[in-house]
Amino acid sequence: MDWGMKNRLSQIIKDDGKCMLLPIDHGYFLGPTSKLEKPGETIKPILQYADALFVTRGVLRSCVPHDSNVPIILRVSGGTSVVGKDLANEGITTSIKEVIKLNAAAVGLSIFVGSDYEHQTLMNLANLVNEAEEYGIPVMAVTAVGKELEKRDARYLSLCCRIAAELGAKVVKTYWCENFDKVVNGCPVPVVIAGGPKTDTELETMEFVYDGMQKGAIGVNLGRNIWQNEHPVAMAKALRAIIHKKAAPKEAMDIYNETKQKGKK
Repeated sequence: MDWGMKNRLSQIIKDDGKCMLLPIDHGYFLGPTSKLEKPGETIKPILQYADALFVTRGVLRSCVPHDSNVPIILRVSGGTSVVGKDLANEGITTSIKEVIKLNAAAVGLSIFVGSDYEHQTLMNLANLVNEAEEYGIPVMAVTAVGKELEKRDARYLSLCCRIAAELGAKVVKTYWCENFDKVVNGCPVPVVIAGGPKTDTELETMEFVYDGMQKGAIGVNLGRNIWQNEHPVAMAKALRAIIHKKAAPKEAMDIYNETKQKGKK
């Protein structure tokens, strides 16, 4: 692995081998998502707790402070919307030249295994890896399932993650599921946990993150469960404790509640 690739990965994955990635790329297919109508305002209080920000080039340019020292993972796939026919019909939206110009530490795109556009999205990944490797830029593959949430089981996600790694992804973002260790053990590159829809309680989020970390994930790529929370700073600090300090869910809840109370004063 070249120095440049190692350096970029070290910006995202910290010295302890863990990472807390903050995605705010939802608008590329969802539009102005609740609590993300003004991305710059949303991230202002919580950006300091993120190890990297997953974002599109448009929002990066218009909403992220240029003097921010938080590494950028650039979302480079898109071309569909939630009101369109099929979310899986994605293409590459951003050139490697643009990635370099924006000083991104890594790039990310979605793959839709099992969909009508499986081949297209897997070739998007393969072609992106071919280009990105030329410049020492790591690629994160996102195992997207579109609207078919029932696909989130260990057998399916193991298949997705392994294929992504085989095609050259340096990191894979996937959903937590029962028997998550089977997903991680079958993937030869680091796995980060996706959040999906906002959970019903804070403890529920902390429990699945903790379980995923215990079963081999190196971190999370959670958005809505942080910035849609009524107390996003408290949630960010609690999750960071699980990831970087090995806090158990109950300890994390104590951090959440303590931070929440301080915020009310």
